[in-house]
Amino acid sequence: MADDSRGGIVLPFILVTLIWSSTWIVIRDQLGSVPASWSVCYRFALAGVAMMAFARMRGVSLRIGGAGMMFAALLGTAQFVLNFNFVYRAEEHLTSGVVAVFYAMLLIPNSILAWIVFRQPVSRAFIAGSAVAMTGIAMMLVHEYRAASVDPDKVLLGVGFSVIGLFSASAANVMQGMDIARRLPMVAMLAWAMLIGAGINALFAWATAGPPVVELRLTYLLGIGWLALAGSVVTFPLYFRLIQRLGAGRAAYTAVLIPVIAMLISTLVEGYRWTGLAASGALLAIVGMVIALRAKKA
Repeated sequence: MADDSRGGIVLPFILVTLIWSSTWIVIRDQLGSVPASWSVCYRFALAGVAMMAFARMRGVSLRIGGAGMMFAALLGTAQFVLNFNFVYRAEEHLTSGVVAVFYAMLLIPNSILAWIVFRQPVSRAFIAGSAVAMTGIAMMLVHEYRAASVDPDKVLLGVGFSVIGLFSASAANVMQGMDIARRLPMVAMLAWAMLIGAGINALFAWATAGPPVVELRLTYLLGIGWLALAGSVVTFPLYFRLIQRLGAGRAAYTAVLIPVIAMLISTLVEGYRWTGLAASGALLAIVGMVIALRAKKA
């Protein structure tokens, strides 16, 4: 049990938390001369190929059947097309740390959709914790609105993008609870979902922004590699392993730690300026998420 805790739980938990905390600021660096949809396309094209190679190394068959391919296409559209396109666009208007805190609320739409689809009950303590967390998020967004160096309406646009992206990610999360998701090899399903998502991103990017654009800046290319390999190929299998060992509730504690680290990175790199309102909002968001997660576990 001790070995399992050290190697099978603690290390994956630390890796997932640290890697996903860093991806928010790396996404910020991707914004520039390359249209966001092309950057998302490159990320998941590379991630999909790498995930397929990983599957072959582990001896996992990539044959998932027609129904599996359809499911992978739906999952890829929700998770790797809609979610990430809206994340990248949200970060054009909000600091990476604030978007990370916003996405820490993922458990709330997850629970709403799980109640609608699977009729999973939601406790009063969970609702109370969620309300506290949402109050904290609202306070941070008020701070962003007041301190915005651009048109404050852009902040509202960033909030809108975050909400749509959040529900897209939540839909993908809830899909993991379906019977077909439990039957399919996770690595193979993710590989196909990433590649299909990359293809859809390419079509969307070409239709809306024109032919492919590649920035040869070293940090941009390294960022694509980090987001694809560390931020996707390494973390997704680790996170699903945590869910299998700890349950979704306890594994979701990464959602509390990730925005804390992301906000610290944003402060150092982006010059995020803390005020009493922002600090109080961040604290409320974290406290509310802890309450909600503990209620979810129960």
